[in-house]
Amino acid sequence: MSNEKQLEKFSPATDIVENELGFYMYMDLPGVSRENLVIDLEDNTLVVTGKTATTLTEGEKFIDREFTEGEYTRRFTIADIVDRKNIKANLKNGVLELFLPKLPEVQPRKIQITAE
Repeated sequence: MSNEKQLEKFSPATDIVENELGFYMYMDLPGVSRENLVIDLEDNTLVVTGKTATTLTEGEKFIDREFTEGEYTRRFTIADIVDRKNIKANLKNGVLELFLPKLPEVQPRKIQITAE
């Protein structure tokens, strides 16, 4: 028997937006700190995992508790057009923002027209 507490599992709400430069992913992760957030990329799979933890300072105790400790996990299949080396992540106010840029060769470009 393990001493590790079984955490409740959550799938975070996620919005994905595409523009000509890449994909933006916005993921709700309330209560997750940067230290408790892991983002892994293996082959074509992006995995985001974050744990929430409630800490009390000395002399505090819960009178009522509605927030629970838990673990957020979400998996995504990444298209071949994503530049995996330049993925960026930012966590602010409980929202994770990931930017997955498109490879330069697949980004739209203007074609010059020459006249004869």
